[in-house]
Amino acid sequence: MKKRVFKRGFLHSLIIGVAPFIVTLTIIGALIIGFNQAEDSSRAEGVRLLEETILRVAIHSYAVNGHFPESLDYIVENFNVHIDHTRFVVHYDVFALNILPDIIVFALDD
Repeated sequence: MKKRVFKRGFLHSLIIGVAPFIVTLTIIGALIIGFNQAEDSSRAEGVRLLEETILRVAIHSYAVNGHFPESLDYIVENFNVHIDHTRFVVHYDVFALNILPDIIVFALDD
């Protein structure tokens, strides 16, 4: 019985040799994109939660005291709200103590 010997061409050898590297790079790229999207989602959720917390505290203060807090410092000192100033910038603008203040939270880029 004769054995058949197949010669592999250059292109076939190249594909066999390079394919694992291409697959590995594709997987690494997908993981990096996934981590970046998760980080962006986490940052957006942090902004939403901080803005919602400050709004709830302001409304609670209005219900208890009859007026909204006059400053963000008042909220931090009296209602135990922690603001990470390395991650967020908070704009708290009071027009009058009986009108809901403008509350805007911005995330800082790392």
